[in-house]
Amino acid sequence: MTRARKPYTCRKKIRGRWRNFYRITWQENGKTRERYIQLPDNEDSPEYDRAYWSIRSGTNDALQPKKPKHTWRELATCYKSSPKFLKLAPSTRARYAKFIDAILEKNADKDVTKVTRAQIRAAHEKLSDTPRKADWYVQVVSLLMNFAELELEWPVKNPAKGIQLFGAQREFQPWPEWLQKAWINCCEKNGEYRALLAFYLGTGTGQRAGDLVKMEWEHFDGEFMSVIQEKTGTRLQIYCPAKLREVLAQTPRKGRFIFARNLTQPITYDMLSTDFRRVRTLLGPKAKEFTMHGWRYVAAVELAEAGCSDAEIQSVTGHRALQMVQKYRNAAQQKALSKAAQSKRERAAGS
Repeated sequence: MTRARKPYTCRKKIRGRWRNFYRITWQENGKTRERYIQLPDNEDSPEYDRAYWSIRSGTNDALQPKKPKHTWRELATCYKSSPKFLKLAPSTRARYAKFIDAILEKNADKDVTKVTRAQIRAAHEKLSDTPRKADWYVQVVSLLMNFAELELEWPVKNPAKGIQLFGAQREFQPWPEWLQKAWINCCEKNGEYRALLAFYLGTGTGQRAGDLVKMEWEHFDGEFMSVIQEKTGTRLQIYCPAKLREVLAQTPRKGRFIFARNLTQPITYDMLSTDFRRVRTLLGPKAKEFTMHGWRYVAAVELAEAGCSDAEIQSVTGHRALQMVQKYRNAAQQKALSKAAQSKRERAAGS
């Protein structure tokens, strides 16, 4: 008499021995696919029943998706502990980490080797309302993929390579004179003294906003401000112009730092950025395109317009790339040459 077996089970002879299996079938692209999961040999044993019903209920380990060998979580961990990442400036590390953490939010346990170019392009397009953020996303993915391929030797090719970025939406601009005056008036009128101090420090020393919040009172000797730039690691002794010295002399000392959060800590860059955006909003749409980084450009352009040499400009701003310094010089020369040319034109017309 044939033994009645549980539904979807069968026996197959393998290497001369009969084995029990659970047979799973499904349709894929119009074709029937099948898979066999082995069951214990003794059909009357409790182990057999447990294995059978775990398959029927979907809890059997064999039915669970295989954990990928190369996950985004593992890649991020390896990259963040690598010398390549640790050698970056703290501000750069923080920015990379921010985007890496955003990627991990939904992809931590997903397989890096399965990522497609289409998926990255779709994510890039989804973030198109914030073009700079979208481009950063693609650039960080590309950076991680290159690290996986070249440093970890994972079986992956960079699918983000060559994806067209949105690019810079605008070039950072030095603040025009009208905006500088409007900023001072707005800050004084609305009691935004921290934003006003930041403006004077930024335009006076030519330093990045991230470096401004780290300035301590002991770094200022009444004439020079001692600065170690976060991005370059360069130590600078910057002579402060008269207006900045006057402002610092009138600024109450509320702690160790010029921008004091309490007695021992400075405010954060984000706190200063919040102050900045609040005042910029008060100034209206005309001010929207200008950034805190423009304060640094104000210093560089004014130095160039005053006829300073490249070395003199670099001694204040700390720019390592001569190309950037020459950019300001060219702008200053163009302005001066334009005035000279138009003056000649006027004289010729009047003669």
